[in-house]
Amino acid sequence: MPVLKKLFAPFIHAIDSDYFPAGAEKVQGMPERFELSRAIPFIILHLGCLGVIWTGWSWAAVITAVVLYFTRMFAVTAIYHRYFCHRAYHTSRITQFLFALFGLTAVQRGPLWWASVHRHHHRHSDDEHDVHSPGMKGFLWSHIGWLTSSRNFPTDYDRVKDLAKYPELVFLNRFDLIGPALLFAGLYGFGAALEAFAPGLGTSPWQMVIWGFFISTTVLFHATCTINSLTHCFGKKRFDTGDDSRNSLLLALLTLGEGWHNNHHHFQASARQGFYWWEIDISYYVIRTLGALGLVWNIKGVPARVYSESVVNESAPQ
Repeated sequence: MPVLKKLFAPFIHAIDSDYFPAGAEKVQGMPERFELSRAIPFIILHLGCLGVIWTGWSWAAVITAVVLYFTRMFAVTAIYHRYFCHRAYHTSRITQFLFALFGLTAVQRGPLWWASVHRHHHRHSDDEHDVHSPGMKGFLWSHIGWLTSSRNFPTDYDRVKDLAKYPELVFLNRFDLIGPALLFAGLYGFGAALEAFAPGLGTSPWQMVIWGFFISTTVLFHATCTINSLTHCFGKKRFDTGDDSRNSLLLALLTLGEGWHNNHHHFQASARQGFYWWEIDISYYVIRTLGALGLVWNIKGVPARVYSESVVNESAPQ
């Protein structure tokens, strides 16, 4: 029995993100290091993109990939980050669950794990305890390396007690493969339907999976990771935050507003990260739209005092 348990442990662990036979605390106490077993999912994700060699492309598949990139980027930026990490607005319990389920399709693990890691980052931004500081641990480690270490895999539920009180969120966090599995199956079915009922589009089930799942998700992953890596290396500093966070228009466009990272590090509670009208923040515009529809409320803005704390001579927008 112990032999079988050991044999199936990797499979169980892939399904259950909270499966730690030796205890989560022991895993969190392990040395931080690259582990091939943790890198395998990323290798598979990237290798999957090569499937385009066999499936080719179609406008239907490319448009699907682009739409899924931007909608899931919104799930990461406005839901995982601004809602679950910082509680920058409020919503109902049902919508919260649907938001979390939607976030799982981004293939960036569960919302509680994501929030736990990110809250820790803000508490230790660019010091020796920050798990993805390029200044402390190098660019490559901050971009992707930290995700290959078992030490960073368990969810520290003590950091997210406000979220862990919802059993449905804990369930989704624990079985986070639900999102990728639904996305994969949905894309395969969508491609099959288009192949059968709209053959003129020139797509197929596997073409849709390659573009909509593998290519779109890989680009989404790296774009998200630029906020951990590039925005702590390049850009402008408006506020003296005591860390290396910077603002970048290019990354703000790529990530629907997350590139205003120095702004965010100075005042984390705001749903708005582009503090000025000229700082494009698409996620914030969509959040405001959801607010107008009554799906979210108590959307937190930027207090006037925050603008006066800028080290750059700028005034608050009227």
